Amino acid sequence: MPLNKASTLAGGDASARSQTHSPLSRTSARFVTALCLLLLSALGLYAADRPNILFILGDNWRSPHAGVLGDPHARTPAFDRIAKEGVLFTHTFNPAPSCSPCRSSLLTGRAIHELGERASLWSSFPQDTPVVTQLLRDSGYAIGYQGKPWAPGNAEISGWKENPVGPKFSGLDAFLKARRLGQPFFFWLGNTDTATKAGKRPYLDDAKQAGIDPAKLPIPPELPDCEEVRLDLLNYYGGIIRMDLEAAAALATLEASGELERTLIVYCSDNGWQMPRGLGNCYDQGSRVPLAIRWGKEVKAGLKVDAFVNLGDLAPTFLEAAGLTPPKVMTMRSLTGLLRGDSATNRDAVFIERERHADARHGHLSYPMRAVRTRNFLYIRNLRPDRWPAGDPDNLFLHGRPFGDVDTIATKDFLLAHQNDDLGRPFFSLIFGQRPLEELYDLRKDPHQLTNVAADPNYSTDLAAQRARVDAWMRKTHDPRLDLTFDAWDKFPYYGKAPK
Repeated sequence: MPLNKASTLAGGDASARSQTHSPLSRTSARFVTALCLLLLSALGLYAADRPNILFILGDNWRSPHAGVLGDPHARTPAFDRIAKEGVLFTHTFNPAPSCSPCRSSLLTGRAIHELGERASLWSSFPQDTPVVTQLLRDSGYAIGYQGKPWAPGNAEISGWKENPVGPKFSGLDAFLKARRLGQPFFFWLGNTDTATKAGKRPYLDDAKQAGIDPAKLPIPPELPDCEEVRLDLLNYYGGIIRMDLEAAAALATLEASGELERTLIVYCSDNGWQMPRGLGNCYDQGSRVPLAIRWGKEVKAGLKVDAFVNLGDLAPTFLEAAGLTPPKVMTMRSLTGLLRGDSATNRDAVFIERERHADARHGHLSYPMRAVRTRNFLYIRNLRPDRWPAGDPDNLFLHGRPFGDVDTIATKDFLLAHQNDDLGRPFFSLIFGQRPLEELYDLRKDPHQLTNVAADPNYSTDLAAQRARVDAWMRKTHDPRLDLTFDAWDKFPYYGKAPK
């Protein structure tokens, strides 16, 4: 019986553990477990030497909205604690500013364009490449999740009997009770409190009770200063409070169980916020996220890392921390050296990309982008500039509104209602309008990435340098988009359903 079957002793809540087994199967399970433990012992991988891993993954939470990152309105004591007792990464970006594609990269350690249909939202998850959680389970780890795992998508159609992250639990407490005594674990806590649900604002009271004054919230320059925006922002900060409280509860559970110091704790977000020009975009609002990692005595407390890292780098990091060698197909790079204070090598940039986000264009068309973010520049290549980046203006697939790649919140509705007047017009084309083939932003002068200087002759040298950098990366990683006629992502099924 393979180890991943035996380790389902920690898979699922009581219903999974109550299954009956024949004496023969129990004997086989004990034999295989003993054999595996002997093998791990021979390799020097005793359970006591293999860290637990707690992965806290927020949903639509952007940098720098954490107290330790300098935001006075963000109440994040748990995140701040992990950063102060561990390592704070200040330049963390996602591989794709979209939920399930980013999570696909987190699970496989591969670039988005290497993942086939998993590069798109609401995709399937073919079983054709190693997955971190399964590799950990095969090596003896108990695995499980709470909240949002790999999603949204349809893993079942690819033959998965459970989510690629593992079995679901009601919480970390239930998971710890289910695992075998002394068994190292990987637990994925997928929090969604910073994700707005179809325009609702469930976290306003949390923000108000924390004393956050909407009148004092800074309005990003790409959005109008109006009540709708301020209340959406207030709700977002209330969601941050809820998210961090759940993270704090998980830390308390680890402390109570005596597992805190032998647990690698990673706390971050999958992509930027849902405000227009955030989620689904390669601008910092959609791609730059918080990241802090605590690992007991394995790291120097209070270390700050300014090197550029990608969330996909966490896949090989988890494996190396567990004493495993990442498969060669994992093209992302482990962070274990940076965690221990090693100097950064070739980490002066990250590459960000996007295929299809929502099914928001006629013909199920994608809106492919390739981008590179350095300290001084953001370069974006819109590979289909004839298409609408925020979704078609006459496609009402999502929530009965146009521009379906921008989620429905009151701010979006305000912009739609005021697109032709002085209140909304200055922002409308910036968020919803078509974009040129190339965008270049000088972050030294334009940190909010509002002024495209790609056509400015004063930046011709900088434009050529960033263009060449993206070209070289696409060639090195065998990006199928090197063929300008490639359109497979337009043909992959989209498994999401239009809301009623």
